[in-house]
Order: sequence, then C-alpha cells, then structure tokens
Amino acid sequence: MGRSRLTPEREAELYSGVLDLLREVGYDALTMDAVAARTRSSKATLYRQWKGKPELVARALRHCKPVAADGVDTGSVRGDFAELVRRIDDDHMAARADLLRGLGMAIHGNPDLHQALREVLLDPEVSGLGAILRRGVDRGEIAADCPGLRFIPHMVVGAFVARQLIEDRCVDAAFLSAYVDAVVLPALGV
Repeated sequence: MGRSRLTPEREAELYSGVLDLLREVGYDALTMDAVAARTRSSKATLYRQWKGKPELVARALRHCKPVAADGVDTGSVRGDFAELVRRIDDDHMAARADLLRGLGMAIHGNPDLHQALREVLLDPEVSGLGAILRRGVDRGEIAADCPGLRFIPHMVVGAFVARQLIEDRCVDAAFLSAYVDAVVLPALGV
C-alpha cells in the first residue's frame, strides 16, 4: 500500500468524500468510479492507496473515529474508561452509527468488507481495551482470574449494538458512562 503519497489533508478530504457518498448511496451502490469522481481522484490513485472498496471504507471510518482505546493510560482502570467516555463526541457518534448500521447489512454478503472492518476498526479497539485490562491486572485492580475479564470486549461492543436495537437510540457519552459504572466495572470487580 503506497499511502505515503497523500498529504494528511488530502487523505482526510478523500475519506470525507467516501463517507458522504456512503451515506448517500449505501455500501452496495458505492463504486470506486463514484469515489474517484466525488473526490477528484483517479481510480489508479485509489487502488494504489487502498486495496479496494472494503479497505477504503473501513479506513475512512477509522479516520473519523471519535473514540480510540489505544494510548489511553490514566493510571487506573476506572480512569481509563472515564477517559474513553470523555472522548466521545455525541453528534459524531450519531452520524457514525448510521453508517455502521448500514454497513451491518452489507457485511453479511461481503466477507471482504467484514474482514476489513474487523482489521481496521474492531481489532485495534479490542487490542487497546486489552492493554487497559492487562495494566489493571498488573496493578492489582483486577484479579487475574476474574471471570468477567474475557467478556469485556463483548460487553463494550454489545452496548453499541444493543442500545440501538432496544431503545432505537445510538450510544452517547451519558449512556456509556452509566453503562461502564453499572455493568463493566462491576464485572471486573473494580
């Protein structure tokens, strides 16, 4: 992947165009031709920078990502989760939730998209969350044999999915803060 040829500003412009087009037409109707036209790029440039549509869409979502677990280290598990919640931009989260909901259907028929979203969006977050939890174990905040430890990524991801399904509302900072205090931290014994 020859990503170094684009300036950060140009890359951000491309990602913005991809997400705008994705909102307008959905994943299945999104084409590299349409992305090239919308972003005033050549298809050759797009394919040189990204392997194809699945990776381009996943990286565009990652670029606009309002929350990232990687790099969070406040010195305590409670503080790390509070920092993650503090980073949430409710308006940005709502716009992104609509995109992810639309992609949820497309994933079923497109294993390449599923893989790209997993690699680019989910795996880094699970890894960052794992680092937070490992530090908590190392500091003695969480018992190494805590039965809830292995389910924390499922719980956190589940909060984003379940709120939409149950309440028809996307996750916001207030909901996630209450969820962490009532569900996640008690499951860890914190």
